[in-house]
Amino acid sequence: MSIAEERIDRLHDLARTAASEGNDDLARSYVRRARRVAERNRLRLPVRFKRFTCDACDAYLIPGRNARVRTREGHVVVTCDCGTHARYPYR
Repeated sequence: MSIAEERIDRLHDLARTAASEGNDDLARSYVRRARRVAERNRLRLPVRFKRFTCDACDAYLIPGRNARVRTREGHVVVTCDCGTHARYPYR
């Protein structure tokens, strides 16, 4: 595991902790920093990171608090408070 991957994992943990404590601005800055580290090092963000962040506003999503999660036929729809939808397939 490279240093950049370790940093992305650490930033993910920090963003989750900050968001659960109600500090949304700090969580948003951690998400932005993790995306920037991934871009600079040409890495893909982990799936668990991508599923819990909003692409539009960089918020760390917590279902029931700042995200609505609905299951539809064959996919899950996650809606952020900013109005952005993300769809993920499932079997």
